[in-house]
Amino acid sequence: MSISSALTYFSAGYAALVVAMYILSAVFPLAGFIARSLSAYISLIICASYGVLASIVLRILGREQIAQWVTARAFKYIMALTIGVTFEVSDPKHHLDTVRPAVFIGNHQTELDVLMLGCMFPKYCSVTAKKSLKKVPFLGWFMALSGTVFIDRKNSKDARSAMAGAASEIQKRKQSVYMFPEGTRSYTKDPELLPFKKGAFHLAVQAGVPIVPVVVANYSHVLYIKDFVFRSGKIPVKVLDPIPTAGLQPEDVDELARNTRDLMLKEMVALTEKVRNKPIAMPAKGGDGVVHASGIDATLS
Repeated sequence: MSISSALTYFSAGYAALVVAMYILSAVFPLAGFIARSLSAYISLIICASYGVLASIVLRILGREQIAQWVTARAFKYIMALTIGVTFEVSDPKHHLDTVRPAVFIGNHQTELDVLMLGCMFPKYCSVTAKKSLKKVPFLGWFMALSGTVFIDRKNSKDARSAMAGAASEIQKRKQSVYMFPEGTRSYTKDPELLPFKKGAFHLAVQAGVPIVPVVVANYSHVLYIKDFVFRSGKIPVKVLDPIPTAGLQPEDVDELARNTRDLMLKEMVALTEKVRNKPIAMPAKGGDGVVHASGIDATLS
């Protein structure tokens, strides 16, 4: 059997399985979770493959800085079609289009945040990611070709060098970056934030660029993996005003991270209240919401 025939059979079988799961979801809710999960994964592979090709072409044309934006928008529309989920971005002051360069930061809930990036990702921006993702087929290839800043947390010298390189890239090419200061997904059912790591804030201070918080409402009503919930829906996102870092020093980073986290948590609760149409209590404070560590964890998110 040729490769093309094998791919044809695989695609037809995959599509038939997804359709069958969607039909069964009317009776068995778990089938809906399976159908949307399968649709999301194949959509990600398709868009990552497209991103590899787009990155190569844009690099030849000298436009590699928009490779992630081009791929992100493709992912937005494919996911809206295949799983029926989209993120509605509120950016009344057009910060995504006018603030450049900047360090954009956002809350990190689940794997679906990749779609959130697809819906809001600004031009001339790249993401940071764990170095291990570089080895993932399709996704890793796309990230490497499109200018992702890979961080190796196991090697503090290389990691600090990568962050210094990111700061230099921001300054020289007016290239923004997007980071998740929580450092990992929270998977919470209610609006909560994990403690912030300080890498994004150190980077912004080092580069002398503003921090632009992007806040997503808690969307456990759409995706809650622990209960195998995965539904269609629209999820609100709000872009907050830029926070200037000009004149700040490394010793100011703790307070900057703490105040930014408090601001984002308050907005996250407000957005979730609108989605659920009921009041929600602010989460109880535990500590100051900032990771205090020595060595690499103190400087990298």
